[in-house]
Amino acid sequence: MSDTAKVMELIREHDVKFVDFRFTDPRGKWQHLAHHVRTISEDFLNEGVMFDGSSIAGWKAINESDMMLVPDCSTAVLDPFAAQTSLIIFCDVHEPLSGQPYARDPRSIARKAEQYLAATGIGDKAFFGPEAEFFIFDDVRFSCEMNRGMYKIDSEEGPYVSGRKFPDGNTGHRPPAKGGYFPVPPVDSLSDLRAEML
Repeated sequence: MSDTAKVMELIREHDVKFVDFRFTDPRGKWQHLAHHVRTISEDFLNEGVMFDGSSIAGWKAINESDMMLVPDCSTAVLDPFAAQTSLIIFCDVHEPLSGQPYARDPRSIARKAEQYLAATGIGDKAFFGPEAEFFIFDDVRFSCEMNRGMYKIDSEEGPYVSGRKFPDGNTGHRPPAKGGYFPVPPVDSLSDLRAEML
């Protein structure tokens, strides 16, 4: 069974309402384009999804903005957070006229880097991995005005609040700067909240 046929089977099996086509912009931020399932067919998935590339910073000017998302149907996964049953499919970005991968698409760049490693003999595999971090802030403020700019981040776990008075008391102990990696409770005071969220 082809990957596109598997996607159609997933849609039927899980009564999917939306297919969420995802891609990464040049800054590494996920972007997406969702289609109602009634517009989805194997032909649609094979032909690609047109979108306006001028809406992505650093990509195309408005007069040459047509771009195409090419779904990688092998990446299809149900979205566990969507209120409406949704299927996520990661996409490559292509030039619609030539059908070639877009030179600024991070997935295409990574693929070219892997091909270069293999072709030059530098290596036969490349491994990429995220560094998962988790931050919970009590207050975040920022301002970007004509005559000034500022930001302020506050967290009850920050090393700078050991002398602050809190309604429920202050345990006094806080991890030092860069000392919040891997501690256990009670130093990691938000482990239960993180577990609920994840």
